[in-house]
Amino acid sequence: MIKLSDLGQVYIVCGKTDLRKGIDGLATLVKEQFELDPFSGKVFLFCGGSKDRFKALYWDGQGFGCSTKDLKMEN
Repeated sequence: MIKLSDLGQVYIVCGKTDLRKGIDGLATLVKEQFELDPFSGKVFLFCGGSKDRFKALYWDGQGFGCSTKDLKMEN
């Protein structure tokens, strides 16, 4: 299991992000909209529209990793 905190600095992307985007779409968003380097080894954390789903994008030196977390609680 990868601990995102071990990967370095975390950027939290404010606002809604379409979490249907894949790795290429999120990396392009980081590069073009925020003018940051998606290959920097930093973690980019995106929030979905409902604010209970998150997606993390990170470069581990060999390839991109993408992790999703759903915080919905079942009753």
